Amino acid sequence: MSSDVVIISLGGSIIFPDDRPDVEFLETFRQLILKHVDAGKKFILITGGGKICRRYQHAISELIDATDEDKDWIGIQATQMNAQFVRYVFKGFSAPRLYLDPADIAVWPEGFPIVIGAGWKPGCSSDHDAVLMAEATGAKNIINLSNVDFAYDKDPKKFDDAKLLDRVTWDEYRSYIPTEWSPGLSAPFDPIASEHAQRLGIEVALIGGRNIQALDDCLHGKEFEGSHIVG
Repeated sequence: MSSDVVIISLGGSIIFPDDRPDVEFLETFRQLILKHVDAGKKFILITGGGKICRRYQHAISELIDATDEDKDWIGIQATQMNAQFVRYVFKGFSAPRLYLDPADIAVWPEGFPIVIGAGWKPGCSSDHDAVLMAEATGAKNIINLSNVDFAYDKDPKKFDDAKLLDRVTWDEYRSYIPTEWSPGLSAPFDPIASEHAQRLGIEVALIGGRNIQALDDCLHGKEFEGSHIVG
């Protein structure tokens, strides 16, 4: 990492995978992050909405003729619920409020090495909020943790011949994902975030959320198991 501030987009699907938060993963994740805090790093953790978000969005569409903006606002609230939970996971180390507007990070909260953020405005996912935080801090690297271990050229759940993308350029990666954002879109890194990250020259490491060793390797600047999107 080129900066002491590490930005992690933490997928909601690994915070709350089924019917409860994944306490075992979160404890392991907490220990690893605090180890790197002890080494002098600061973290911005941006939480996604995951299944909770998508279930609410699906339910509101069954009840009313919901617009994309309606569903986005519901999704944003889901990300913020996850963010509040993660803020308490890091109680004593995390700033005592959520940071949603990237402009707020211009002044780092004194005495707290960890800042927690979430969804902010309609029209994009929490991935884009991570990019906005990177832009605000000057960071050139983002780690994206999700329930997907690698990026592929097509959905590996649907296509047996899906090609794993180990190291890939933004142009190539963006050719494999939708060009537009829609609420609940499932992609390793969303199209709006990808376009903005490419424009800023930001690199993104895509790592399976429960692969703690890969995350540790990445934080140490080593080769890691996952996909690396570069300029």
